[in-house]
Amino acid sequence: MKMKSVAVAFLLVGGLVLGTAPSSFAGGGGAEVIKNGRCSANSDWKIKLKKDDGKIEVEFEVDQNRAGDTWKVTLKHNDFRFFQGERVTNAPSGSFTVDKRVNDAAGDDVIVGRARNTRTDEVCRGRATI
Repeated sequence: MKMKSVAVAFLLVGGLVLGTAPSSFAGGGGAEVIKNGRCSANSDWKIKLKKDDGKIEVEFEVDQNRAGDTWKVTLKHNDFRFFQGERVTNAPSGSFTVDKRVNDAAGDDVIVGRARNTRTDEVCRGRATI
């Protein structure tokens, strides 16, 4: 009976360890990295990177909890600009997201997202490496 209890405990602990795996191993397919932080005022940024079929899926999000503000956004991959444009924060969350795909270069891929609020001049700058 004691052996059965040990086996059950081992399976439960193993399940907990697998359930808390880092995001870089999640999803079963390619590696994934998520970074987030604070902007220069009260907003937050998040960058999510995921490798998929020789590409990197890039998701850059800014959340300021106010709808209707315009942000100028730039995304760079290893210092090469691959996106520049404007996004407006949407109701009800007061956030925007830019979704793009870039080629997976040899070695580390560094993605930098930068956004500036045209009304307040608040700046968000996030960086992630995959």
